[in-house]
Amino acid sequence: MRNVSGDLIGGFIGATIALGQALAFGTMTGAGALAGLYGAMFLCLFSGLFGVNVPIISGPTGPTAIVIASVYATVGGNINALWAVLFLASVFQIILSFTKIPNLVKYVPYPVISGFMNGVGIILIILQIPPLLGTTGFATPVLTFQNLSKVLSNINTDAFVIGLLSLGILIYTPKKITKYIPAEIFALIFGTIFSFFYRMNVPTITGMTGELPSIVTADFSNIVQISSLAIMIAIICSTESLMTGLVVSSLTKKKINNQTMIFSQGIGNSIAALFGGISGAAATMRSVAAIKTGATTKISPIFSGVLILFIILYGASLVNLVPMAVLAAILIKIGYGIIDTKFLKVIRYAPKEDLVVMSLVLFLTIFHDIIFAVGVGITLSAALFAKQLADKTTLNIKEVDNSDIAKLEKQVHDESHYKIRVVHIQGEFFFGSATQIISQFEELLGTKHIIICYDSDRKLDISAVFALEDILTRLKSQNIKVFLVLKNEEILRQINELHIKRQLTDDEIFYEEIDAIEKAKEEHKNS
Repeated sequence: MRNVSGDLIGGFIGATIALGQALAFGTMTGAGALAGLYGAMFLCLFSGLFGVNVPIISGPTGPTAIVIASVYATVGGNINALWAVLFLASVFQIILSFTKIPNLVKYVPYPVISGFMNGVGIILIILQIPPLLGTTGFATPVLTFQNLSKVLSNINTDAFVIGLLSLGILIYTPKKITKYIPAEIFALIFGTIFSFFYRMNVPTITGMTGELPSIVTADFSNIVQISSLAIMIAIICSTESLMTGLVVSSLTKKKINNQTMIFSQGIGNSIAALFGGISGAAATMRSVAAIKTGATTKISPIFSGVLILFIILYGASLVNLVPMAVLAAILIKIGYGIIDTKFLKVIRYAPKEDLVVMSLVLFLTIFHDIIFAVGVGITLSAALFAKQLADKTTLNIKEVDNSDIAKLEKQVHDESHYKIRVVHIQGEFFFGSATQIISQFEELLGTKHIIICYDSDRKLDISAVFALEDILTRLKSQNIKVFLVLKNEEILRQINELHIKRQLTDDEIFYEEIDAIEKAKEEHKNS
């Protein structure tokens, strides 16, 4: 009973967050607020019914909405062609789920992800400048900049005031309140009531009818063009869902079948497209919020879908009063939340190669094309890494193994009954191996002391640094004492600059493995 109540509460929280975001994303794409709600409802319901048994709340998201808005502009504002693209994209998702491709997401380098997310966040913020000022928005950042003088000369003061007030609510609502009721709901309610009470002349949502959705007409006439656009949407929806899956798996400690998840997302998106809903993906923020409030199973997303359906049927007249400036404020706050502040905080210490990749992906995402940006980023990361390996390759003649150390390791494992373990990270610790190494450490939980020996003298890339931080955090959360053995002070200086060293004290870092072993034996003996 406790689990069911947690799922219902988590589903309610997920639905309340999705409400404001779905309205905003639907409006931003050009398909309308109702299309955003339909997308959230169908995707929650069917991804829950056919998906993995974890609380993944799905619906329109920032990256998917931006791509759909771009596609809508590409097809010349032909809404029937848009439905064709979205339905075809869901078919590609379903096909994708029967392949091993979804498992490849863990190989995407961190700087590529960071550049992509930063680009999406900045695009969201830029595109909301006109609606926040009470004027008509534009499909791309370039068009927004080109028409900025026109926007600034036609500011709707009432809309701007409502937008700023909503933004203030979104930023300054205390966390002890947002823990139970999302700030987006406060902003929607306050902005709507304030606007209605003072009879402000502001653009509002239109198109909410309070009726059940009906099957739409799709235009498949230009199949070549819409196929390429559909593939782009399928990749974005799938990639974001897989990223969310990694987060949810980490929080719930449950292994997620990526292929099942993508299949369920494809089913949900196909039903949404049939009934005039925009495509979406598994949403990280909504899923995390549901988990934090007690959700444990897929009852949570199903319940979220039911609640959104209830709002569509019985809340249409109220939703139509919501000012567009409020939705713009919500999207600006979401855009800021998408920006990868974790990477930006340590950006001046990051390797130059990672900065080049992140910056290029960021630039291409904003000013060119999202898929092209990610493809270029992955290719450039691979090329730079290959160059690093080539530059590092030299002919060295040395002992292959230290038999005395090997015997000592076996002895300490046996004597401590594997309460003390020595683990060597051999080979190159980089973006391609970071995820696998993290998963291997899960198998070591249950020991009391772990000695991690990083056998390479090569500096870590940013993915490996954050992976190391994740390893240390997970082990320490299980009350495992960790000792780190490094080859040189240069690596120590790097992890110190990137604030990873705060996970360890000075007496937990060594340059000789034998010193770490003796320290672990001494502490184990005294425990």
